[in-house]
Amino acid sequence: MDDFHIDKILNGDKQAFRYFVRQYKDIAYNLAMSIVKNTHNAEDVVQEAFIKAFKGLKSFKKNAKFTSWFYRIVVNEAFMYLRKNKIDFVDIDNQSIVLATEETKENQKWVSVQNFMLYLNPKESLVLSLFYLEEKKIAEISNITGWSISNVKVLLHRARKNLKELLNKNL
Repeated sequence: MDDFHIDKILNGDKQAFRYFVRQYKDIAYNLAMSIVKNTHNAEDVVQEAFIKAFKGLKSFKKNAKFTSWFYRIVVNEAFMYLRKNKIDFVDIDNQSIVLATEETKENQKWVSVQNFMLYLNPKESLVLSLFYLEEKKIAEISNITGWSISNVKVLLHRARKNLKELLNKNL
């Protein structure tokens, strides 16, 4: 389905890009949010990523998956946003975390995990999101982020450990 819309865009139908926006906006937002940790900033990152994807679609190689190519753009944009705006994240050990309230215990657990992920290092949060929420394999995460497979594994291990510490300390 992605290839069909890519062909339409490359043949001059700019409106066909709406398919990609509808299809991937939520995932792109979640990835950006896992890195920049702020709704407004994540929206800016996603908008820039879609613009770059649209402009760079001619360079997309169809033997690759569109999602991996696009997610890499989102990840790069998010980290570039952090660097450009010199955004630092505070040490999680000194934080008191406020949990959102939800109607059911299951929802509250999920909201709690999401809230705690905001306190993780952006790379750790990204790896957790891609692995558990997007159900990507280690090799695909490596492809999306540009990090080595061993680096992804280390980050995933560290992220699990830090998330577990946060959960144990605050729940």
